[in-house]
Amino acid sequence: MYDEMKLLQRARSLDQDALAEVHNRYYDSIYRYIAFRVNDAPTAEDLTSEVFLRLLNALRDKSAPQNTLRGWLFGVASRVLKEHYRSKKRDGFTMLHEDIPSTEHSLDRQVDAILRDENLQAVMGSLTEDQQNVLALRFGFGMPIQEVADTMGKSEGSIKMLQARAIAAISQRIMLQGALA
Repeated sequence: MYDEMKLLQRARSLDQDALAEVHNRYYDSIYRYIAFRVNDAPTAEDLTSEVFLRLLNALRDKSAPQNTLRGWLFGVASRVLKEHYRSKKRDGFTMLHEDIPSTEHSLDRQVDAILRDENLQAVMGSLTEDQQNVLALRFGFGMPIQEVADTMGKSEGSIKMLQARAIAAISQRIMLQGALA
């Protein structure tokens, strides 16, 4: 924790080495958290970059985090995701998959992969926002339960229950889809 506070102090003064260290230390975690929610690598990269741009703007505007860099980055990532889904819903577009090759054998694999990705998004979309956040923080961001509880402002028991219910809902939906296939 002390190391993070020292790094944050250096970043507030726009020290280039500190900014590079913040990026190197947190980029993968933020990317995994976002990728777990959007399930599209280019979009996850764009949204992750947006999180770090907002950090840089906050540092320049002197509105940077005061106590916790990791928690602040998670909060910004959460807001960026919400804005992304809000604009996606407003635009009402469907992803086009231009990377589908012309060979028939590869086409089958690509279509199967696309359907699996869309199925995962549908399953994740059926969970509550808290359940999605718990799974993304636990498995995408790699946070332990205690840290997820602190980040979300909930008890450890509540986080464990949200995680268990989310996994049960996913299992139930997958079994139902398997029965329908």
